[in-house]
Formats: sequence, C-alpha cells, structure tokens
Amino acid sequence: MDLQQMRYVIAVAETASFTRAAERCHVVQSALSHQVARLEKELGARLFERSSRRVRTTTAGEAFLPAARQALEAAERARAEVAAATGEIRGKLTVGSIPTVAAVDLPAVLRDYRLRHPRVRISLRAGSSEQLVERVREGRLDAAFLGVQPGFRPQGVHDRELAQGQHVAVLAPDHPLATRHEVDLSLLAEEAFVDFADGSAARAQSDLAFAAAGLRREVAFEVSGVELMARMVRHGLGIALLPAAFAAELHGLRTVPIINGPVRVEHLVWSRFPLSPAASAFLALLDVDPQPLADL
Repeated sequence: MDLQQMRYVIAVAETASFTRAAERCHVVQSALSHQVARLEKELGARLFERSSRRVRTTTAGEAFLPAARQALEAAERARAEVAAATGEIRGKLTVGSIPTVAAVDLPAVLRDYRLRHPRVRISLRAGSSEQLVERVREGRLDAAFLGVQPGFRPQGVHDRELAQGQHVAVLAPDHPLATRHEVDLSLLAEEAFVDFADGSAARAQSDLAFAAAGLRREVAFEVSGVELMARMVRHGLGIALLPAAFAAELHGLRTVPIINGPVRVEHLVWSRFPLSPAASAFLALLDVDPQPLADL
C-alpha cells in the first residue's frame, strides 16, 4: 500500500468515476484502475462496486476512506514541517468565512499571506457560523470567521472576538422608510422581512432584538445567501437587517440605522488540533496567539 494508491481511491470515491478520477490525477485510466485493483487484492476486499453505469463505494471502501485521507494529510504535514524547519512555509491552508465578514478585509489578508508564503495552497470556504465551527472542530478547516449574537461562545475550538457592530435596515430606494435618518424596531415590525433560516446564528441576532423589545415580526422569505437577499429587497419583496459595515457595500439599496437594533459579534475560531506551519503563519499575520492563555 502506498500514498499514490490512496490518492487514486479517494479520487474515484469523490468523482464516482474511474475516468474522471484518472483525469484529476493526471494518469491514464488503465494505470489508475490497475493500482486500485492491486490495493484491493492486498486488502482482501473490494473498495468499489463497478457497473457500466456507475461506480459506488462499498462498505469496505467507506471504512478505508477516512484513514486514507488521514494518511495523506499526515504525509503532507510531514513535508510541511520539514520545509518549515528549513525556513520555508508550504503545504495547505483552508479558511472558512461567513459571506458578510467585516471585521477584517479578508481578500487583503489572503493577498498579503500569499505574497509572504507563495508555496502554500490556499482554499477559502463559505458557510454559516454553525457549519464553520463544526468544520474547524473536526479539523476540516484551519480557521474561520464567524458572525454571532452577543454571548455566543463556540465550543471545541479556540476563539477570539474581533469586533462588535450594529445592524441597519436595508431597504429598496423607493421604500417609504428609505429617507429616514433612523428607525425604531416597533416601526420595522410592521414590515415583511427577508432573512436567513430560522435557528441560524445569522437569524438569531435579529430575532433576539425583536424578542427583547417584546415585538413580533413576519419573515416572509428565508434565504441562504446575501446576494439573493439583496436582490429580493431591491424588488420590494421585503426589507432586511444586516451588519452596517457589510451593508454599506451593497449597491442600489438604502441603509437606515436602527434604534436598539440587533448587534453582531464577529469571532475568529481556529482548531484545537496541532496547527500546521501554514495555519500558524496565518494566525501570526492576524496577530493572534494560537493558544490563548485561557485555554492553557
């Protein structure tokens, strides 16, 4: 068994095709198929069920994949550690972020990081705060930027609060409230809203503010992305509440401050697993101690 065989198996499992797996691995299909067959013979079990229509992972294959991924990650980590010992940062950095991050200029941070460490492969993943915390906790992300309600404390990860900010009302230009200098929650409660999914951290910030004021509101549309939310607001389907620092970047919409409105807290979280040199360098760029005193 060797690392290349593991790469081939993972590629087949992820593409559900020997042809696409060979293209991904830049080898001819016959060579890839031969190596997978050799590995199956060594293991004494079929890793894939093959038919003319599809390729499906067997129970044995599903059991093999997590360990194979860990082995490849360990090998890459070993290469990165050796390079770091000689003064070069290389390997892989995987960062997650909510779409509305405003506490840092993330593109600028990643640009500076790439200039300093050009041998590192950077991946950026978007998601909700809940999803990002889980992925960091599981080791699938090195670090992530969250937006949560006050008092929220991510579990199973290191975290640092970056900033707090107020929400504003986001309105179509012709909305009757668009010309106001500020609005009260009681006035907004009469409007239809476009918001994130019920139960999400992004939604909770607004729900808590209305609940604290003893108000109820109607969320007419639930969406998963800010771009769709902005388009629906432009078409007059409802109004939205978004962090002021982020909403200022939306074109073709009006923003109005809210009296006693929702508050969002942005956090940076990172893995409790031993950090790779690439991840340590990323935290250093953000001036973050990878192991806060509170966690020692």
